[in-house]
Amino acid sequence: MAGAEVIKNYIDGEWKDSSSGGRIDVDDPSTGETIAVVAEAGPEEVRLAVAAANRVFRDRVLIDMHPYERGRMLFGVADALEARSEEIATINCIETGKALDLARGEVRTAIRYLRYYAGLADKLEGRSIPRGAQFVDYTVRSPFGVSAQIVPWNGPLELTARSFACAIATGNSVVVKSPELAPLSGVEFARACETAGLPAGAVNVITGYGQTAGQALIEHPDVRHIVFTGSTATGRTVLKAASERIVPCIMELGGKSAAVVYSDADLDAVVDAVRIGTYLNAGQNCNNLTRLLVQRSIADELLEKVKVCVEGLTVGPGRENCDITPMISQKQRKGVTEACEIAVLEGARAVTGGAALSERSGYFMAATVFADVTRDSNLFQKEVFGPVLAVTVFDDPATGIELANDTDQGLAAGVFTRDIDRALWCADRLWAGQVYVNGWYVGGVETPFGGVKQSGYGREKGQEALDGYVQTRNIGIRISPPSSGEGSRAQRRTVTRDQGPSQPISLSDLVSRSSEIGHRLVFPPS
Repeated sequence: MAGAEVIKNYIDGEWKDSSSGGRIDVDDPSTGETIAVVAEAGPEEVRLAVAAANRVFRDRVLIDMHPYERGRMLFGVADALEARSEEIATINCIETGKALDLARGEVRTAIRYLRYYAGLADKLEGRSIPRGAQFVDYTVRSPFGVSAQIVPWNGPLELTARSFACAIATGNSVVVKSPELAPLSGVEFARACETAGLPAGAVNVITGYGQTAGQALIEHPDVRHIVFTGSTATGRTVLKAASERIVPCIMELGGKSAAVVYSDADLDAVVDAVRIGTYLNAGQNCNNLTRLLVQRSIADELLEKVKVCVEGLTVGPGRENCDITPMISQKQRKGVTEACEIAVLEGARAVTGGAALSERSGYFMAATVFADVTRDSNLFQKEVFGPVLAVTVFDDPATGIELANDTDQGLAAGVFTRDIDRALWCADRLWAGQVYVNGWYVGGVETPFGGVKQSGYGREKGQEALDGYVQTRNIGIRISPPSSGEGSRAQRRTVTRDQGPSQPISLSDLVSRSSEIGHRLVFPPS
């Protein structure tokens, strides 16, 4: 893209070019054409960004700020995004390939995260611990310091907002590494922070490759907190680096989520869940519905309904709001096609799809359904991250739960049944961070989100998310009883008060008496 303006990194309140002169081309997945050029951040940009964030933490810029004011800053960022919401949604649509309406939803969700945690900023409290007359003891929930946040490309705006909002609400400063495949949403987020007037260095947004900028960020000695969303393989690399310095992490990793469908289920509801849960954003969601486990008596009927639905999905660019939009890159599509080829070799039956749509420009993959998928196959066990559904049949009701839990991942799971007893029984036994009943993507901004097993740990979303951004510190104070002289004066005052009838106490007398016993009256500002 010769002559294009280079979009720079946002560091310490300024827009800075790469010291190395490196550049990253950003593609439109629907055409494969370059739409923007960004400055490639490397170790030097990481050093500058972390130094700025660490200065903000060391100088207690956010810590000493009233929590209400931190909340006001987050409201300001939300307002700035909202003021340009349509423009930002269009950018998000073009750089990720997702449907425009889905991109609009992502902007709305990002705004909701910011406002949700803005409202909680002044409600995160410690507690008083009774330890007898000789001690005053209380807890303080303190920030970690510099929070490094590595954001994925499938939801770059809302996932940036989600982690950033928690960090700022609790007094941490932030360095965001935006994904190199979809960095423009991160740039727009930085612009919103600039418009809202956040202190320089409180948030820094850089774009670079994982093996350079990402690695330098997680290894930096002044980073004291890491938030990572991405594949399990990359998550292991992050954790190894974090373990060297004993850095706490929030890890949202891969998924292989299953829906267990019983014979009494509403099949139309299941088909609708597949349409959204499996094929939204070309299946590029960590908690998408990848395995459909169906009781045998309804398997043929449901499979035919799913086939009709999938073959009726529209295919095209996100700006046309098609059902099947392009994958993020040629590399990503190649990985999905290889997974389909392996599935066939392992005995799965292709019901529909199974190949790249090579006649189209861009990175389109056919919506795919495989039947007869066995529990020991790659398609059953390994994340594909594309528009591919694996269908497996079971007989005994308990076997459905066993199959659902039979992977290393545990991000999401679902159950479809009209029987409330069975629904509750299954929900308790499906070993996943979130369980959906008779629908998919049932959670919201207010509900905690995260995985079990190799899908990660820590929680994003909801009030529980704030726990991952603070560390509890305890403060214990030994106090001594007053001296005998002080005690005598207090006794004399008590005797004097008890000798006569009660008299009205003026405000000035109350202040005077309060000062004598070592207390202050604190009046809130008007």
